[in-house]
Amino acid sequence: MHSSDKSPPAPASAGERASAGPPESELREAAPELSGVAALGAAALSLFRSGRELYSVFVRTLYYCARGRREPGAVLLQMYEIGNKSIFFLTVVMGFIGMIMVFQAGQQTKRVIPDLTMLGANYLELLVRDLAASIGALMLATRVGAGIAAEIGSMVVTEQVDALRMSAADPVDYLIKPRFIASLLMTTCLIVWSAAVAFTAGMITAYSMFDVSPETFVNVSLVDASDLATGLAKCVAYGAAIPVVSGHSGLSTFGGSEGVGWATTRAVVNSSLAVIVLNMLISAAAFLIFH
Repeated sequence: MHSSDKSPPAPASAGERASAGPPESELREAAPELSGVAALGAAALSLFRSGRELYSVFVRTLYYCARGRREPGAVLLQMYEIGNKSIFFLTVVMGFIGMIMVFQAGQQTKRVIPDLTMLGANYLELLVRDLAASIGALMLATRVGAGIAAEIGSMVVTEQVDALRMSAADPVDYLIKPRFIASLLMTTCLIVWSAAVAFTAGMITAYSMFDVSPETFVNVSLVDASDLATGLAKCVAYGAAIPVVSGHSGLSTFGGSEGVGWATTRAVVNSSLAVIVLNMLISAAAFLIFH
């Protein structure tokens, strides 16, 4: 008999086994799971850390905006990306929103009183004070916020942001500030346009479904300066929140393409949440100030 060419491997010595450490299965079993209180504390700590980073991005954005250096080309490009590429989307959405709101409001009002002469006045007050700004900003959070996070996140995973930092340049100055300025300007313009579209669609619906003439529907008697101030404050707040929150999500990207996807999802969710929270805070402040 000939001995085989391959001899069995020699057993590992005790020193080698000790240096190798315990098997992976034992490590998984030994890793303790977080209890309910510990998991809650970890979530609170993560939320606090994210809030601190978001606050830092916001303060640095304001600092670079106030410093005076401007990049007109970058701002104009972002104004085009935010404004021109969002106007059709907002027009369609707000048109249907206007038709649905007036139709449902007319149906409910007719159950109580047959007179619909104040339908347009109440609808216009709601549009100016809250509806146009909030619905429009939520739509912009899905389109603009996702785009900002995806673009900046792609730059992070391809190490372009690291190259900016190595060149002693702050990514907030070069990436978030132009989008912040453009969003402040274009969000206000887009929301004003959205309000006009929604009111026109509602007027057509009221005339075709409830025989309310345009002269009766166009009634500004309930809209005052407090409604205009509240609506304008919401436009500015939403226009500032969306690029800051989305830019922070983009800069927090890690990993490859999967990380960009997570950053995009996080930007849409957090921007929408910021719009809802700001809506509540501004509405409460307006109530305390004007009433």
